[in-house]
Order: sequence, then structure tokens, then C-alpha cells
Amino acid sequence: MQDSAGTDTAAAIGPCAGIPADRMAFIRQVLDRVGDKWSMLIVAVLEDGPLRYTDLQRQIPGISQRMLTHTLRQLQEDGLITRSAYAEVPPRVEYALAPLSRGLKDIVMELIRWASEHHDDIRANRAQSGAASSSPS
Repeated sequence: MQDSAGTDTAAAIGPCAGIPADRMAFIRQVLDRVGDKWSMLIVAVLEDGPLRYTDLQRQIPGISQRMLTHTLRQLQEDGLITRSAYAEVPPRVEYALAPLSRGLKDIVMELIRWASEHHDDIRANRAQSGAASSSPS
């Protein structure tokens, strides 16, 4: 699809309109990263300030050590969090939100609030849908 300037765009209408087609693969990667459940929870937990690794693990139930380490590295790679190592005994490392994640933090917090507010409705819909799909046709 071409716009009036002659560049390929991802779509003619909708949220992808105006985005150059050659950027869509990267944008999907970014959305996968920031939309990942662990990434969103890490961003939410870091909202109140820097935390050490063990504090992050304590505040995010269900995350494995491997997944926490992997997700922290990815978020740091993208510039969404910072990692500060302090030359102390024992060594201390803290993670904090980077300036780039300022707007993302607000979006993540709103998504978490929305999920919490609609928890009962979604659970009931899933139960109803599950009951309907398990009944004979």
C-alpha cells in the first residue's frame, strides 16, 4: 500500500495507517516485548522506585529466576530499565525504570487496573464459554 508521498505503509486505515511497512516487523517485536506479562509486571513493580533482584522476585509471584533474569536483560537492552551495580560487600545491584519507560508505566498500570476491575466478568465469561464448548452439539 502506498501513501501520497510514495512510501509503502502498513495499512490504508486503522492503527497501522501511516506506519511505514518496513517498520512493522520491528514495531511488532516492541509490542511483543512490552506486552509480555512479565515485562508489564516488572514495569509496574518498578513504578515506586529502584529495587534489587530479590525484591523484584518477591513482588512478582510465579516468575522463575531464569525468566526474571531474561526479562530484565531484554528490558535493559531496549532502554526501558536501568541496572546499577554498586561496589559494596556484598555487591548490590538495583533495577529502575529508565526515562523511556515513563509513558509505558502509565499504560501498564492502566491495563493492570482494567484487568483487576473486570476480573469477575472475564472469569464468568470464560466459565460460560467453557461450559458451552464442553456440551454436546
